[in-house]
Amino acid sequence: MKSILVAAILALVANAAFAHEYKAGSLEIKHPWARATPKGAAVAGGYMTIVNNGTTADRLVGFSSPVAGKFEIHEMKMDNGVMKMRPLANGIEIKPGQTVEFKPGSYHLMFMELKQPFEKGVRVKGALVFEKAGTVEVEYAVEAIGASPAVDHTQHMQQHQQHQQHQQQHKQ
Repeated sequence: MKSILVAAILALVANAAFAHEYKAGSLEIKHPWARATPKGAAVAGGYMTIVNNGTTADRLVGFSSPVAGKFEIHEMKMDNGVMKMRPLANGIEIKPGQTVEFKPGSYHLMFMELKQPFEKGVRVKGALVFEKAGTVEVEYAVEAIGASPAVDHTQHMQQHQQHQQHQQQHKQ
């Protein structure tokens, strides 16, 4: 019974530790992540979900990170049967009650002029800049090259829980 209780508590702690969500005023920034890059890559993409729980709109107007020299907010969409990517010079508005998902093939952050490769399992520090909420320090969890967040998030969480359980067993 004791080991079941310990395992349940560790699972809750692991979920809370891995989720890495941030708040800025009425905005929630959920699970910032990026894909690993091969050596020599000059660019990387950043992804997350932003939820506006407030009654007024806000706008993501920029971001920064010590690992890159240039940053842009991008949108990808189909135009006459061709997928096109373009920078959003004025950022992206998050309306009251709206959830905006930054994901591959859609809105995303472009880290350009990379100073180092993004390595799987490492966290990359950064700062999001909102028109009203201000600057929010975040960390991007670097997933595998070609990763999708749902699959890797679950797998990483399970590995983290197994590691915690293993450590706890050795303490007993």
